[in-house]
Amino acid sequence: MPILKSKEYNPSFIFKYHHFSTIYPSLFRQVNEVKYERERITTPDDDFLDLDWSRVGGDKIIVTLHGLEGSSDSQYILGMNRIFNHNNWDAVTLNFRGCSGEMNLLRRGYHSGETTDLDFVIQTIFEKYDYEEMVLIGFSLGGNVVLKYAGEKGNTINPKIKKAVGVSAPVDLAGCSAEIEKRHNFIYLKRFLRSLKEKFKLKKHLYPDLDAERILASKTFGDFDGNFTAPVHGFASADDYWEKCSSRNFFDNLSIPTLLVNAKDDSFLSDSCYPIDAAKSNPYLHLLTPKYGGHVGFPQSHSKGFYWSEEQVFDFVRGGLL
Repeated sequence: MPILKSKEYNPSFIFKYHHFSTIYPSLFRQVNEVKYERERITTPDDDFLDLDWSRVGGDKIIVTLHGLEGSSDSQYILGMNRIFNHNNWDAVTLNFRGCSGEMNLLRRGYHSGETTDLDFVIQTIFEKYDYEEMVLIGFSLGGNVVLKYAGEKGNTINPKIKKAVGVSAPVDLAGCSAEIEKRHNFIYLKRFLRSLKEKFKLKKHLYPDLDAERILASKTFGDFDGNFTAPVHGFASADDYWEKCSSRNFFDNLSIPTLLVNAKDDSFLSDSCYPIDAAKSNPYLHLLTPKYGGHVGFPQSHSKGFYWSEEQVFDFVRGGLL
């Protein structure tokens, strides 16, 4: 029954307000120690992916995946890479297509369940480098991708991949789409949609078959995913996309220790994103649901600048939470 009990996350009063806990890190946190080297790799479909490496000469590596419209420069990515670098792990961040500062070449992009690029990156790393161990860590959308990938692979996953982690992961996409569209989340929704629409405009010439007016008029994720994400990536509708890409549907096939860290006050997540019954019945699924934390937040005062979630993930990876 891996419902985990960790040291209590008891933030200062101001961070018990979930919106502040969510917004503060992106506005005020500065992780400066992580220095990247960029590697561009060509994908099997003749597009490109940009990988940002933070190497310390370790024989173990984490692969980190960012959230919707994030990148390797997102503070939560930098923070996680830093704590592992401090403990002699190399780190590499996969920037999803179109998220590295340069638009990708092809019609397709990335989405909440797109795992082929992650699989290609993993294969590439193991072909080029002799790492003894790999751990996959994803945040928000990237967390869903990691968990779905681990479930898809099941017992065929590369044996060097020892653990998988999702932080603030929307494991039920339909539920989360409804949750974020509630009135108290309209600021987040507007921000995400504005960014997605701007990227659509940059590649508008690749979508002559789509209704640009409807896409640019989208006011919800249902609108945008139905008019753009689904048809571009081969889904029948937004509902079809959400159902087929929700990682909770793949939990039964997990074969490696997998951690899901979802704060109870995360305003992006629906009740279905706290899979207590699944964790109780699945020896591989470990669930950590602190009362506070917001969405990819969990700030705390620490002498080395580590956030609470980063300490918990590192403890899990080294076996401390099991």
